[in-house]
Amino acid sequence: MIKNIDLEILDRCPDTFVLAVNDTMNVLSGKWKFPIIASLLFGKKRFKELGRDVTKITPRMLSKELRDLEMNGIVKRTVYNTVPVTVEYELTASGKSFKKVMDVMLEWGLEHRKITLHDLEKSPLQTKAS
Repeated sequence: MIKNIDLEILDRCPDTFVLAVNDTMNVLSGKWKFPIIASLLFGKKRFKELGRDVTKITPRMLSKELRDLEMNGIVKRTVYNTVPVTVEYELTASGKSFKKVMDVMLEWGLEHRKITLHDLEKSPLQTKAS
């Protein structure tokens, strides 16, 4: 992982900036990757546990998304030689570093929700519809 990125250099080089954003979006695109990562931030999980945490995801989609995250170095899959076979998923160092991004997203989401709901309460359209 790159430390101490000089954002001033990125600001002067829009191609590098856009490329970095595109790389991030390609790895994390889709509806389910963020909830899967969020669940794994709380520790190792087995497949069924992830399925319970990430509500409304089908087993097929969960399997596909976990394979994508594993391929991109975000999730580590460990298979234990037990009967029946035990498989656990956990975040790699790269995946764990995503917690900083999730924290900022959570903060923004809570603030955005508060502002949006507050604006809706004051909206003249809301009072006319009542």
